[in-house]
Amino acid sequence: MNFVAPAGFDQYRENIPRGVIKTVEYNSTTVGNLRKALVYTPPEYSSEGTYPVLYLLHGIGGDETEWYNHGGPQIILDNLYADNLLEPMIVVLPNGRAMPNDRAEGDLFDPEKIAAFERFESDLIDDLIPYIDSNYPTNCDRENRAIAGLSMGGGQSLNIGLHNMNSFAWVGAFSAAPNTKTPEQLVPDPEEVSALLRLLWLSCGDQDNLLHISVGVHDYLQQQGMAHIWYEESGGHDWSVWRNDLYLFSQRLFK
Repeated sequence: MNFVAPAGFDQYRENIPRGVIKTVEYNSTTVGNLRKALVYTPPEYSSEGTYPVLYLLHGIGGDETEWYNHGGPQIILDNLYADNLLEPMIVVLPNGRAMPNDRAEGDLFDPEKIAAFERFESDLIDDLIPYIDSNYPTNCDRENRAIAGLSMGGGQSLNIGLHNMNSFAWVGAFSAAPNTKTPEQLVPDPEEVSALLRLLWLSCGDQDNLLHISVGVHDYLQQQGMAHIWYEESGGHDWSVWRNDLYLFSQRLFK
């Protein structure tokens, strides 16, 4: 696969089938209130079928709307479907800040807000995934579930995905942030992870100040002889990189 998305991959096209993106609310026993997520269902979605699910996480400065407002995932995915490059899937955009006031406001680096990103692991596994599997026609086994995210969400994807391989077989980190656990913590048993994981994707812009974090994970995986995809792309810590990552990563899922 070419690692450079074609011109126009993230531009709205006329006269193609479109998916639907909507806001849902689910009861979070972890946080103790109702929480919001966005859910994208693909073109020609039918409750008669069954679908794998990608959980797509935002960065420290965002919430469940960040990808939608800045990344246009529904446009990227619609275009991929129009070009017959994507397996039909449901995409869930959660709020990774699991606390009662989960808005991206005030001091984003407040210790309680940072802890809320760690707490999201329980919210996702115990509350959101069961909600999605109960309300949508999902293939609810690990082979049909992926997790990926940008920056803080990239670190979460590695931390959560590699810690819950009974729930995820596909893991992607775009420009992972300092919340990422050490490589030895992420992959304490390389043989087990290799046997269970279908895809481990790491990517980061070559001008990104956080590049060393992704490189550290990549170097460790390489030393352990673990299959993974490492993509150091042109760019910084920004949306042009993350839109490109979504375009490339999503095409590899559930195949």
